[in-house]
Amino acid sequence: MKKTGLVLLLCLIISGAFAQEAQKIAGIWWNEEKTSKIEVKEEGGQFVGTIVYIIPEKYVNGEPEKDNMNPDAKLRSRSRLGISILSGLKYNSSEKQWLDGRIYDPKNGKTYDCYAWFEKDSNLLYIKGYVAGIKWLGRSTTWTRTMK
Repeated sequence: MKKTGLVLLLCLIISGAFAQEAQKIAGIWWNEEKTSKIEVKEEGGQFVGTIVYIIPEKYVNGEPEKDNMNPDAKLRSRSRLGISILSGLKYNSSEKQWLDGRIYDPKNGKTYDCYAWFEKDSNLLYIKGYVAGIKWLGRSTTWTRTMK
Protein backbone atom coordinates (compact mmCIF):
# COMPACT_ATOMS: atom_id res chain seq x y z
CA MET A 1 0.00 0.00 0.00
CA LYS A 2 2.85 2.39 0.82
CA LYS A 3 4.46 1.67 -2.57
CA THR A 4 1.24 2.50 -4.42
CA GLY A 5 0.92 5.77 -2.54
CA LEU A 6 4.53 6.64 -3.26
CA VAL A 7 4.12 5.87 -6.96
CA LEU A 8 0.99 8.03 -7.10
CA LEU A 9 2.76 10.87 -5.35
CA LEU A 10 5.70 10.67 -7.76
CA CYS A 11 3.34 10.66 -10.75
CA LEU A 12 1.61 13.79 -9.44
CA ILE A 13 4.93 15.56 -8.92
CA ILE A 14 6.19 14.62 -12.38
CA SER A 15 2.96 15.62 -14.13
CA GLY A 16 3.01 18.93 -12.23
CA ALA A 17 6.57 19.57 -13.41
CA PHE A 18 5.57 18.87 -17.03
CA ALA A 19 2.60 21.22 -16.70
CA GLN A 20 4.86 23.97 -15.33
CA GLU A 21 7.31 23.43 -18.17
CA ALA A 22 4.52 23.62 -20.75
CA GLN A 23 3.24 26.88 -19.24
CA LYS A 24 6.59 28.65 -19.76
CA ILE A 25 5.38 29.75 -23.19
CA ALA A 26 2.38 31.56 -21.70
CA GLY A 27 2.71 35.32 -21.40
CA ILE A 28 3.00 38.47 -23.45
CA TRP A 29 5.71 38.67 -26.10
CA TRP A 30 7.11 41.40 -28.33
CA ASN A 31 7.44 40.27 -31.93
CA GLU A 32 10.94 40.42 -33.39
CA GLU A 33 10.48 43.92 -34.83
CA LYS A 34 9.03 45.23 -31.52
CA THR A 35 5.94 46.51 -33.35
CA SER A 36 3.35 44.18 -31.81
CA LYS A 37 2.74 42.28 -28.60
CA ILE A 38 1.27 38.80 -28.71
CA GLU A 39 -0.41 37.16 -25.74
CA VAL A 40 0.15 33.40 -25.63
CA LYS A 41 -2.15 31.35 -23.43
CA GLU A 42 -3.43 27.83 -23.11
CA GLU A 43 -6.85 26.95 -24.46
CA GLY A 44 -8.05 23.37 -24.35
CA GLY A 45 -4.58 21.88 -23.93
CA GLN A 46 -3.10 23.88 -26.81
CA PHE A 47 -1.35 27.23 -26.87
CA VAL A 48 -2.67 30.11 -28.95
CA GLY A 49 -1.40 33.63 -29.54
CA THR A 50 -3.36 36.83 -30.16
CA ILE A 51 -2.10 40.28 -31.08
CA VAL A 52 -2.96 42.46 -28.08
CA TYR A 53 -0.95 45.60 -28.86
CA ILE A 54 0.37 47.41 -31.91
CA ILE A 55 2.66 50.41 -31.52
CA PRO A 56 0.86 53.65 -32.45
CA GLU A 57 3.52 54.42 -35.08
CA LYS A 58 2.02 51.55 -37.11
CA TYR A 59 -1.46 53.04 -37.04
CA VAL A 60 -2.97 54.27 -40.28
CA ASN A 61 -5.37 57.24 -39.99
CA GLY A 62 -5.41 56.77 -36.22
CA GLU A 63 -6.29 53.05 -36.37
CA PRO A 64 -4.24 49.85 -36.20
CA GLU A 65 -3.21 48.38 -39.54
CA LYS A 66 -5.78 46.23 -41.32
CA ASP A 67 -5.31 42.58 -42.20
CA ASN A 68 -5.11 43.64 -45.86
CA MET A 69 -3.01 40.67 -47.03
CA ASN A 70 -5.47 38.06 -45.76
CA PRO A 71 -6.30 35.51 -48.47
CA ASP A 72 -9.97 35.79 -47.48
CA ALA A 73 -11.15 39.09 -48.99
CA LYS A 74 -13.88 39.38 -46.34
CA LEU A 75 -11.23 39.58 -43.59
CA ARG A 76 -9.00 42.22 -45.19
CA SER A 77 -10.83 45.10 -43.54
CA ARG A 78 -10.45 43.73 -39.99
CA SER A 79 -7.90 45.22 -37.65
CA ARG A 80 -4.70 43.28 -37.01
CA LEU A 81 -5.24 44.11 -33.36
CA GLY A 82 -7.05 41.17 -31.79
CA ILE A 83 -6.39 38.59 -34.48
CA SER A 84 -5.14 35.15 -33.56
CA ILE A 85 -1.79 34.49 -35.23
CA LEU A 86 -0.66 31.39 -33.34
CA SER A 87 -2.66 28.22 -32.76
CA GLY A 88 -2.47 24.53 -31.97
CA LEU A 89 0.89 24.38 -30.20
CA LYS A 90 1.20 21.37 -27.88
CA TYR A 91 4.06 20.81 -25.48
CA ASN A 92 6.24 17.76 -26.13
CA SER A 93 8.18 17.09 -22.93
CA SER A 94 10.68 14.71 -24.52
CA GLU A 95 11.71 17.28 -27.12
CA LYS A 96 11.16 20.28 -24.81
CA GLN A 97 9.34 22.02 -27.64
CA TRP A 98 5.83 23.12 -28.51
CA LEU A 99 4.89 21.29 -31.71
CA ASP A 100 2.13 20.94 -34.30
CA GLY A 101 1.23 24.62 -34.32
CA ARG A 102 0.22 27.08 -37.01
CA ILE A 103 1.39 30.67 -37.34
CA TYR A 104 -0.22 33.38 -39.45
CA ASP A 105 1.95 36.14 -40.87
CA PRO A 106 -0.25 39.21 -41.42
CA LYS A 107 2.52 40.84 -43.49
CA ASN A 108 2.01 38.33 -46.32
CA GLY A 109 -1.32 36.70 -45.42
CA LYS A 110 0.16 33.21 -45.26
CA THR A 111 -0.20 30.57 -42.57
CA TYR A 112 2.61 28.14 -41.81
CA ASP A 113 3.13 25.04 -39.71
CA CYS A 114 5.28 25.95 -36.75
CA TYR A 115 7.00 24.86 -33.58
CA ALA A 116 8.53 26.82 -30.71
CA TRP A 117 11.28 26.36 -28.16
CA PHE A 118 13.51 28.08 -25.66
CA GLU A 119 17.25 27.90 -25.60
CA LYS A 120 19.04 29.18 -22.49
CA ASP A 121 16.85 32.20 -21.77
CA SER A 122 13.14 31.64 -21.07
CA ASN A 123 12.53 35.28 -21.98
CA LEU A 124 13.40 34.59 -25.63
CA LEU A 125 10.94 32.41 -27.52
CA TYR A 126 12.11 30.95 -30.80
CA ILE A 127 9.44 30.11 -33.36
CA LYS A 128 10.01 28.48 -36.71
CA GLY A 129 7.39 28.50 -39.43
CA TYR A 130 7.77 26.03 -42.25
CA VAL A 131 5.96 24.65 -45.28
CA ALA A 132 5.13 21.23 -46.67
CA GLY A 133 6.10 19.46 -43.45
CA ILE A 134 9.78 20.23 -44.05
CA LYS A 135 11.14 21.93 -40.92
CA TRP A 136 14.38 23.09 -42.53
CA LEU A 137 12.34 24.81 -45.25
CA GLY A 138 11.16 27.83 -43.35
CA ARG A 139 12.11 30.85 -41.33
CA SER A 140 12.61 31.57 -37.66
CA THR A 141 11.68 34.51 -35.51
CA THR A 142 12.49 35.39 -31.93
CA TRP A 143 9.97 36.91 -29.56
CA THR A 144 10.94 38.66 -26.33
CA ARG A 145 8.92 38.34 -23.15
CA THR A 146 7.43 41.57 -21.81
CA MET A 147 5.50 42.31 -18.66
CA LYS A 148 2.50 43.99 -20.31
